[in-house]
Amino acid sequence: MTRYRYFTCDVFTDTRFGGNQLAVLPEAEGLSGQQMQQIAREFNYSESTFVLPPEKGHDRKVRIFTPPYEVPFAGHPNIGTAFVLATTGAFGDLDEPRTVVFEEDAGPVPVAIARGADGRIRCELTAPQPLSRGGAVPVSSLAAAGGLTDDEIVTTAHEPLVASVGLPFIIAELRDRAALERVRLDVAGAERLRADGAEVPDLLVYVRSGDDFDIRARMFSPLDGIPEDPATGSANCTLAALLADLDQAPDGTFSWRIAQGVEMGRPSVLEARAEKRAGEVVEVRIGGESVMVAEGHIEV
Repeated sequence: MTRYRYFTCDVFTDTRFGGNQLAVLPEAEGLSGQQMQQIAREFNYSESTFVLPPEKGHDRKVRIFTPPYEVPFAGHPNIGTAFVLATTGAFGDLDEPRTVVFEEDAGPVPVAIARGADGRIRCELTAPQPLSRGGAVPVSSLAAAGGLTDDEIVTTAHEPLVASVGLPFIIAELRDRAALERVRLDVAGAERLRADGAEVPDLLVYVRSGDDFDIRARMFSPLDGIPEDPATGSANCTLAALLADLDQAPDGTFSWRIAQGVEMGRPSVLEARAEKRAGEVVEVRIGGESVMVAEGHIEV
């Protein structure tokens, strides 16, 4: 048996037991992919990360596993992994902000790390891929799968569609917060979406809230064993890229303060930014705070 140290943290929150849970093994060298999968299944969080020595000259290699399988990129695992490594001293004293780069299957992922005047560490990632759009999802299909009516899905800016900056999601705008609170996407609904031709069954729905937040969102991934995710950096990063792309301005910097996880009792705050030049979205970022929850050892 070999003992591996682990940490758990809550990501996209400044309050313990809010945000999205993450398990991080900061020294995972020696573990096979199968063992990593078993450990991720044991923690049973939406994702767990395994930190390895770099292979391409960057700071670390990071592998990300959901309970059923490995993914090429995800948002809160990058934020949380950078936070854990920074908190435990892997990147020095952080007297000055710095950027580290994680090697992942989707490509290199830069993460900016800074310690604020209050001593708290904030991390912000840059998406590894440009915005790509897939096919549209019929309104009637999405409404039936999610327990909505057709008129609760807004198509003024865009139809429900698949988009990605490293991990694909269906993105759909809803009419109001009441509709957002009522959405339910279970396994049967996700399978129906896939049967109706959706490229992926993972769904981010959002409203333009106009209160303390610019956007309120929810994300469902039941076929991945995640009935609902409290904070999805990759999905909201994709949303930010899409909204910037749809904006008529050819150039500019856009930002959004996003709430997620409220309906499931794990409120999260995600801050997204996008940069657009000559009509093209050239960079999209998402960031937030994290809090440490636990540490220990697991025997493999």
